[in-house]
Amino acid sequence: MSAPRLDLFADLIEPFQRRGVDLGLERLATALAELDHPERRFVAVQVAGTNGKGSISALVHGALVAAGLRSGLYTSPHLLSWCERIRLGAEPIAPAVLRRWLTELQPLARRHNLTPFELITAAAFAAFAEAGVAIAVLEVGLGGRLDATTVHPRREVIALASIGLDHREFLGPDLASIAAEKAGVLHPGALVVSGPQTPEVRSVLEAQAQARGCRLQWLEPLEQQGDELVAGDLRWPSALPGAVQRLNGAVALGVIENLRRLGWAIPDQAICAGFSQVHWPGRLQRVLWRGHPLILDGAHNPPAAVALRSERDRLGDDPIHWVIGILTNKQAPEMLQALLAPRDRAWIVPVGGHSSWGLPELLAACPELAHQLTGAKDPEAALIEATGTTRSPNRPVIVAGSLYLLGDLLASADLDQE
Repeated sequence: MSAPRLDLFADLIEPFQRRGVDLGLERLATALAELDHPERRFVAVQVAGTNGKGSISALVHGALVAAGLRSGLYTSPHLLSWCERIRLGAEPIAPAVLRRWLTELQPLARRHNLTPFELITAAAFAAFAEAGVAIAVLEVGLGGRLDATTVHPRREVIALASIGLDHREFLGPDLASIAAEKAGVLHPGALVVSGPQTPEVRSVLEAQAQARGCRLQWLEPLEQQGDELVAGDLRWPSALPGAVQRLNGAVALGVIENLRRLGWAIPDQAICAGFSQVHWPGRLQRVLWRGHPLILDGAHNPPAAVALRSERDRLGDDPIHWVIGILTNKQAPEMLQALLAPRDRAWIVPVGGHSSWGLPELLAACPELAHQLTGAKDPEAALIEATGTTRSPNRPVIVAGSLYLLGDLLASADLDQE
């Protein structure tokens, strides 16, 4: 499991670490003009926020596909393959098609000095146009105001997922600054939907919506009855686990309702069918590692850690074992303090190919957790210890902290679906 994963597109997409984050719209806008504007050939729904963007995007896309619409989906990051980021209808883009587009776009990318994210965004837009996509769901990569997806000129409906503290080195030191950057996706005439936000974030969003001439609609979480989510006369079995999906489902449904007001034909039965069939790996995903149950969750910031702790508490009061890897640009002490119950134990592991927090740094930053933290040379060693010393063989070990860590684990031959 510790061996590096093969990247089929490493010769065409430079590592993110080499360029770093370089936000802006001008490079991609100029490049797309040279391509005769493929982004103008389809309408878009844009999904911004901190946590829940991927789930909302997948739910909306699922309903559009179930309605028989020619729909595309663009998300990030990926777990196993770059192809996961671009879906044409129900299926990921074929590796040969993505390779063709990335190859064709190399001279353009060099001329305009595109970042890796801008390059894959250009490839997505070109592939959507070629496939005759009528409407695409675009998940914001980072922030919003200067994110590559915001280049798209016809984002008629915008969804705002929960906004919290993350990427402060790029978006600002506090919630108000981060909310302002994410509200940068708003534009005149857009229909905007959001679930509940903190008062600080709500104030920023309302001011930005008013200033930009947007209609901002606030939504409450859906009701849950047993395993089903309920909205008026609609009900469907929740395909995505976790209480947070009541909120994500409400925002996704708000997007669909606004699309219907704009004339898109999306029947009730398509909504229920699409929402109930969505698969979104790496979020409270249950798997087996060498026969032992694991829960995989990509919680990688404090708000996501709080949500995951709530799900952990549903497992009961007995101690839980964790395997945790956190990138160095994340707020690891705050995350650990949120995640760990008093009797839990966590193995801290490196995230392959990325700079990550080590045990010594974490012990110095949160000495009060020293009795709960253990170091491990790699995820496999941690899992051997965590699964071998758990009191009950049926009690899951939770793996969290980074989607990159989850991707490495999902690529392992030792993993099976539960």
